[in-house]
Formats: sequence, C-alpha cells, structure tokens
Amino acid sequence: MKKSQVAQFYARLREANPAPTTELHYATPFQLLIAVILSAQATDVGVNKATARLFPVAPTPDSMLALGEEGLADYIKTIGLYRTKARNVIATCRRLLEQHGGEVPADRAALEALPGVGRKTANVVLNTAFGEPTIAVDTHIFRLGNRTGLAPGKTVDEVERKLLRVTPEEFRKDAHHWLILHGRYVCKARKPECPRCVVADLCAYRGKTV
Repeated sequence: MKKSQVAQFYARLREANPAPTTELHYATPFQLLIAVILSAQATDVGVNKATARLFPVAPTPDSMLALGEEGLADYIKTIGLYRTKARNVIATCRRLLEQHGGEVPADRAALEALPGVGRKTANVVLNTAFGEPTIAVDTHIFRLGNRTGLAPGKTVDEVERKLLRVTPEEFRKDAHHWLILHGRYVCKARKPECPRCVVADLCAYRGKTV
C-alpha cells in the first residue's frame, strides 16, 4: 500500500469512528490490565460478563489478592484457561503491591515483567490507559495487516514493526482500536464484508466479497 493510500486508509477509519476505544469494560488502569490478561483466547463479551461480577467485589490489587486463586477462579470460571489466569492475576496483584505501590506501571519493561503479561497486553495497557502510540497486534490486526497490504508480515512482531513504521503520527494513537474493530466487525476471518468496507478500494485483497 502506497504512503498516500495509508493516510487515506486511516482517515476513512477515523471518519467512520472518530473516538475508538476498547470494548473491554474497566474503570481504572488496574481493571484494564486484569481485563486484558483475562481476554487472552477469550472474547471481550465473555470477559465483560465475568468482570461485571468481579470488579465490584475486587476493584483493586489488594482486594483481588484477598480473594486468593480459588476465590478468583469462581468469578472467572466461564473464561477459557481460567485457572492459569487466576494464578497469574493473583501473582500480578502481589507484585503490583510489593514493587509498584499498588499502581500499574506506565513502563513496558515493568509491565512485561508481570505474570501473564506479554508484549500485546503491555501494548494495550500503554495505549489505552496511558495514551502511548503503541499498536498491539492480535489475530484481527495480524490478518488485516496482511490481507489489506497495509503491513504484511509473517509474525506479529513483524506486522507490529511495519504498522508503527507506515502509520502516520496523527493516526498512531488510535490505530490499534481502528484496526481491531475493523477486523472484528468488517474484515472478518471467514468472510470479509467488503461491500460495506470504507477502505475496500484501497485494499490489496484479491478475494473481495460482493
């Protein structure tokens, strides 16, 4: 995709959705962090159902730590890999309290040092909670980057690097949300909805649907 096309690509996504944000429900950076950890291999809808019960009872690291692994597991057992996630969340709460005064660090290395937090989760938290112009590449964005020709790559890291390189600065802060929402609702995996896509004419995908 040419530079001028990339700018037009993002401009149209912005026009269609001027203020994009995550579909995960949260009230604080801590709750966002926990929701993103829980969302691995799970849907945002499923996570929101669980956290709607969990966050009123345990809205902070100390209150969540007090639940313990078994107590937390009862709240999140509808989510895939819930036992592993419960273990990671409890360990993360303990580390936040011991090393960060109970606050979520606005630092990539510190975030990635937390149990259950990888680069993608750190990127989401840095972008959504702290406004950093990062782009977290999930399955939707990986597919979109390759399918459209916006940022083709064989790995998520390669797609992330290319997206950061080609995305104009004015669009970088919201790029993650535009791309994930477009991939989730329009440029779907099995059958992209090309007829209602606002960037279809800019897209390099040869198998466009009608």
